[in-house]
Amino acid sequence: MAEQYGPENIIVILGAAEGEAAGLAAETVTAGDPTFAGPLAGVQLGLKVYHACEPEIKDEVDSAVYDEQISMMEMVLDVDDIRKEMSTIRDEYCKF
Repeated sequence: MAEQYGPENIIVILGAAEGEAAGLAAETVTAGDPTFAGPLAGVQLGLKVYHACEPEIKDEVDSAVYDEQISMMEMVLDVDDIRKEMSTIRDEYCKF
């Protein structure tokens, strides 16, 4: 899809339960699989990536749907850690 539509036209939304897992997935779809174990090892897709709990995504989703599907998880997740990790990955790897 990145080749077909261009990485600037794709956004990946993650839902990992903690910052390190979200960061690993985010790095995989931006800079390539850092573990060099999967099919994206060395493949730099450069996709912009967000977590479902980040304000950029939360603000775009119908509030009733967000409340029903995600808000309960926000109470048990370390949302600040997740947001920090995602921001770090975007700052380091995303070109747009």
